[in-house]
Amino acid sequence: MSESATGPSSYRVRIAGSPDGGDRVPDLSPREAFERWLNKLRVDKTEATVSAYHYRLKHFIEFCEDEGIVSIGELTGWDIESFETRRREQGLEAITLNNEMGTLQNFLEYCARIEVVGETLPAKVDPPTVPAASQVDETRLSPGRARALLDHYEAHPEDRASRAHALLALAWYTGARLGALRALDVSDFHADEQCVEFIHRPDKDTPLKNGIDGERVVGLPKSVCDIVEEYIRHNRVDKYDEFGRRPLLVSQMGGRPSKNGVRAWMYLATVPCLHTDCPHGEDPGTCDFLEYSTASQCPSSRSPHQVRTGSVTWQLNRGIPPERVSERVNTSIEVLLRHYDQPSKMEEMRERRREFIDRLEFTDNGGIDE
Repeated sequence: MSESATGPSSYRVRIAGSPDGGDRVPDLSPREAFERWLNKLRVDKTEATVSAYHYRLKHFIEFCEDEGIVSIGELTGWDIESFETRRREQGLEAITLNNEMGTLQNFLEYCARIEVVGETLPAKVDPPTVPAASQVDETRLSPGRARALLDHYEAHPEDRASRAHALLALAWYTGARLGALRALDVSDFHADEQCVEFIHRPDKDTPLKNGIDGERVVGLPKSVCDIVEEYIRHNRVDKYDEFGRRPLLVSQMGGRPSKNGVRAWMYLATVPCLHTDCPHGEDPGTCDFLEYSTASQCPSSRSPHQVRTGSVTWQLNRGIPPERVSERVNTSIEVLLRHYDQPSKMEEMRERRREFIDRLEFTDNGGIDE
């Protein structure tokens, strides 16, 4: 089985158990203890979860090896502090560092339980506090990130009008669900009218979540239509699905993608190193999460739902009335405002209240209108 299908091979090594020999404790290297912990996690965790833990902790294992720490039992609080300082200096976001240090603490708790480190060592890990706003931002694609990604695709000929570009542009400007994007045919895109049509076709494997009530026509900016047209003309693989339809978003092998396929495409389309230096200190040349099967584990890539959430918030912030946004994204106003509308306080001030700012001025005669 290929590495891309099963995740990084570096933690697939199986560490054989050994009898404890009474009071004898095995002298494990940090990497050996790490691999043993991951193998234990595989008993009741999904491979995706184990992969996420591997990614979060691999930098610490590399740090230990760089520092010449050959036995896990040699670790001290100073080593932990030095590692955290190194990661901070690499410019990590607070939530990323919080995740890494929290995972390190879990790992050391396991090590203390099997007595290869002192029982007080896990308590010496102090994950940084994450501001509430940062936690919210992790649940959606922000407008700034969306614009940076779309600008990248627009400016780079090798990526312009690619499937990833068309997918992200359609998802961002319509706020559509994953299933609705997957359901689109070439004939559902109307360049002349600058819109895309979502149609419920349950008998042909493309139902919409809300059935007939989910059918709608959503307007698009001309710039987005130009990109979709260019994608169809130059980069779309001209294939049909099993019902003789022409999917708008089609795999290289042909046919309509599965939902998991579209989800993986979106994760790949939103990795941050497309438009900026990696915020997690990774080298794109060696990063584990720039492949189809692993992009979802990048802490900054985004799922279709997270793109949808960001899009809904952005559309509302741009002044589109909630009732119109609810029609475009096919959800009730109540659900829209409760689950999808996630503006930060600064976004609310900048966008929603701007139209009222001029009312706070005094009148020309120095008074306030009665």
